Amino acid sequence: MVAVAIAAAVLLADGYSVTERAVAVGSVTAMAVLYLSAARPLILIDHHGKRSMLVSVAYLLLFAVAVAGVPVTTWLMFMIIPLFFMLVSLRRAVALVLCANLIPVVLELRADPGGILIDLVIAAISTAAGLCIGVWITRMAEQSEQRAQLIAELEANRAEVARLSHEAGAAAERARLAGEIHDTLAQGFTSIITLLQAVDPDLKDERLALAVRTARENLAESRAMVAAFAPSALASASLPEAVRRSAARFTEEAGVPATVRITGAERGLPTRAEVVLLRAAQESLTNVRRHAGAREVAVLLAYSPDTVRLVVRDDGRGFDPGISGNFGLSGMRSRAADIGGALAIRSDADTGTTVELEIPA
Repeated sequence: MVAVAIAAAVLLADGYSVTERAVAVGSVTAMAVLYLSAARPLILIDHHGKRSMLVSVAYLLLFAVAVAGVPVTTWLMFMIIPLFFMLVSLRRAVALVLCANLIPVVLELRADPGGILIDLVIAAISTAAGLCIGVWITRMAEQSEQRAQLIAELEANRAEVARLSHEAGAAAERARLAGEIHDTLAQGFTSIITLLQAVDPDLKDERLALAVRTARENLAESRAMVAAFAPSALASASLPEAVRRSAARFTEEAGVPATVRITGAERGLPTRAEVVLLRAAQESLTNVRRHAGAREVAVLLAYSPDTVRLVVRDDGRGFDPGISGNFGLSGMRSRAADIGGALAIRSDADTGTTVELEIPA
């Protein structure tokens, strides 16, 4: 808008030749094109490097040419001074403003040395006003950026506090459910086993033996549920050690050998990620014990720079993952999705079942 207004003023001013008008209008037009093609894109990306300095120098040269042609184009300073402060650092912008205000003085000195005093006064006022406005705008922009950073940090801290509060609440609820299961179901199954064995210590009665086996299986399941709700194993051991203990307990309870292999560089993970991995291992082993009829199980915990992968493979009878109504698998999928992970299940009667969980960590 400034360029259009000044170009119109140049065309309407009296006392200048066609050549002088053409030079001045050409310089103003070049400034407008330079703004659209180079200055504006640099301002939008907040670039203060070499390219921005070259564009500023080009504005200074075009301004000198325009003023040399038609002095009324001195009003272009209203356009170029703000651009200097937006394009380059504060120190360089100050130097460019000083140069821009000296150009009309030098040109006037050549044309009319007698009027130099008033030109110097005008230049001094213009320089002071330009510097004050430019410095004030620069400081305001810096303060706005600092406020924006502070707001972003506060929002991030608020989100982190909300996440930690949610995790703390979920952990408390899991601990409560684990305590209730331990105090009711687990204790009840233990009492049933004790009472049945008191009636028939040798379990010669087939029905009593079946009842004891069923109670023991459900006792083991309730213990697994307690471990899943409140993974106390992670409180006293690392994730790899907790997985090894779960595999050892599985072997003790099911009589099926389970090997554990750890690859990659072990490292600490967020508690939420460790809980998801440990629960997936426990749930997979529980499913093998209950349904697979496997002869052996292999567990892999693989650390990579960006992810951690858990693989539980058995050689059991397999199943159709598409029609399985296993609540444990649904829970694994949900927990994996909550932390951006993915669960894959491959199973058939010939090769058994492979459960693979990969999470970013």
